Amino acid sequence: MINNNSEILFLYDAQMCNPNGDMDNENKPRMDYATSTNLVSDVRLKRYLRDYFEEVKEQEIFITNKAKDADERSKQLKDGGKEHRDLIDVRLFGAVTAEKDKGGHFTGPVQFNWGYSLHPVEIVDSSTITSSFSGGQGIGQDYRVYYSLIAFSGSINANTSVETKLTEEDIQLLDEAMIMAIPLARTRTKIGQYPRLYLRIELNGKDKFLKDLRNMIKVKSSDSRIAENLSLIRKPEDYELDISALINYLNQNKDKINIIHYWKDEEISIPDFDKIFIQEDWKHKLPY
Repeated sequence: MINNNSEILFLYDAQMCNPNGDMDNENKPRMDYATSTNLVSDVRLKRYLRDYFEEVKEQEIFITNKAKDADERSKQLKDGGKEHRDLIDVRLFGAVTAEKDKGGHFTGPVQFNWGYSLHPVEIVDSSTITSSFSGGQGIGQDYRVYYSLIAFSGSINANTSVETKLTEEDIQLLDEAMIMAIPLARTRTKIGQYPRLYLRIELNGKDKFLKDLRNMIKVKSSDSRIAENLSLIRKPEDYELDISALINYLNQNKDKINIIHYWKDEEISIPDFDKIFIQEDWKHKLPY
C-alpha cells in the first residue's frame, strides 16, 4: 500500500516507424485524421511495460504472451499456488479474471489515457512488402510515421492500491520501465522509438490530483518553415518545448506537491526546464 497519489507525464518519440497499428485499418498508424494527430492506446503502452517486467526483470506477469487467455493464466497461477496479486502487472494495472467468487476484478491503481502526438504528423507513403511463407507469398503495405512526439498522461491512485497491494518498490520499478522499456521493442515496425521526458509528480496524500499536464506543453520551432507546418518535424533538433504554462500551473498548485521524480533526455530542448522545481526539495532525478 502507498500513501500518496501521483500524476504522470510521459513523452517519447517515434521516427520512421509505426507506434500503434490499427488492425481494423490495414495496420496503419492510429490517427485522428481531422487533426492529423497520431494516437497510441494505453494497451500498447502497457504491453511495452509488461514485456519489460517479464523479459528483462524476469518477473511473472498476468497478461503474458506465454498464455492463450486469462482463464489459462489463472489456472497456471492456481496450480502454482500463487494469487493474482503476486504478479507485478496486476498490482499496477489490475486484472479481470473468471474467478468471480474470489474477487475476480482488481481495479488497477495505475491508469493511463490514450497517448497522442503534440503536433500534426505525416504518414510515409506506403511501400509494398512481400513475405514468403509455406505455400506462397503474401503482399501487404508498410505504413509508418515520419516523426511523432507522443505524450501520455497517467495517474497512481493510492486509495485503489490497497486492493492490489501495490508497494513503493513496485512504483520504483514502474519508473524504471517507463524509461527503459520502449527502446527495447526492436521489432521491424517498432524500432526507432525513444523516451524523451518522464515526470511522476507525487502529491501530498490520497485526496489530491492535478489536471492533464499535456495541455500545458507547446511544440515550437525556430525554423519558420517548420513553425508554419509542424507536421514537417523529422527529428528532435527541429523543435523545442514551451512549458511556461506547466510551470505556472505547478506554481499555483505547489501546496499539493510532495516531490517530482523526473528523467529528461539530453537531446530534447526544453528551455526553463529547471523552473518546474519551484521548491528545491521537489527534485528527484531518476538514475536511468
